[in-house]
Amino acid sequence: MELRQLSAIVGIADHGSFSAAAEALQTVQSNISAHVKKLERELGCELVDRANGQITEAGEIVVARSRRVQAELDAMLSDVVALTREVAGTVRIGIIGTTARWLVPQLLRAIPQRYPHLRLVFVESPNTRLDTQLATGQVDIAVLDLPAEGLDLAVTPLFEEDLVLVVPVDHPLATAGEVSLRELKGIPLLLPLAGTAFRADLDAALAATGTTLLARAEVDGTRLIASLTFEGWGPSILPATAVPSYLLAQFALVKVKEIPRRLVGVVRRATGLPSAPARAVLELVTEIVFDASRRPEWLTPAPPDLRQSGGDSRRSGVVRL
Repeated sequence: MELRQLSAIVGIADHGSFSAAAEALQTVQSNISAHVKKLERELGCELVDRANGQITEAGEIVVARSRRVQAELDAMLSDVVALTREVAGTVRIGIIGTTARWLVPQLLRAIPQRYPHLRLVFVESPNTRLDTQLATGQVDIAVLDLPAEGLDLAVTPLFEEDLVLVVPVDHPLATAGEVSLRELKGIPLLLPLAGTAFRADLDAALAATGTTLLARAEVDGTRLIASLTFEGWGPSILPATAVPSYLLAQFALVKVKEIPRRLVGVVRRATGLPSAPARAVLELVTEIVFDASRRPEWLTPAPPDLRQSGGDSRRSGVVRL
């Protein structure tokens, strides 16, 4: 089994065909086909369905493992370079959209000054996809809502964040400061889609108070809910950092008493040593979160008991978006 064979099967998975993989890997299609055939002979199974060009079930397993092999090779090179010169290489960071809004600019500001040879690749995804991307090696670390699914993960809780009612500044509740769920009864809201984790947690809080909310619409996706609210289609309940700073003069953020705060953490694969660049980014992310001058006001660092437990002690009270 050769590394170029693994690169060929990953190339097909990433780009959708033998020809596209060949172009991406700067070779010819016949080479890609030969590499895959040799790999199939060695493993004794078909990895690509030639009829439709799709990766087979066995091929998906090989692709996932191949990504991790490639990630370990990249990490090895970065670690050796870090010993002899300075931290250099690429770190692929998966991140949920609402946290990306404020954390990515902080990293873009800090990285060139501290690690000028470090390259960052940001992948914005919802929690469900980040779990998979982390497991298959598509991202090196992920910043997401806790608890994170999967057993093969090392979790570091970072911060807790308020979930707030977002209304225009001329709305009757804009000056309330804090409201209860009962006070929201009868107000048409943009709500998360039924069946999503965020909606399930919201419904649990409602059940505890015996309250129901009026949905103007049910929407799948926190970023889409926020966009509709900003365009005037109705109030919504969102993470506080979903509202960008340039809109704070137009919208009020009102605390909702019964809704628990969400817990956000940084996650990496538990097996294998993270590369020197990944370790540098992990340290920098933690540094930013614990610096009051660099984090948004609606966030507080995760308390010591949560950091030590990896967030497990809050499994029943964490809101997942």
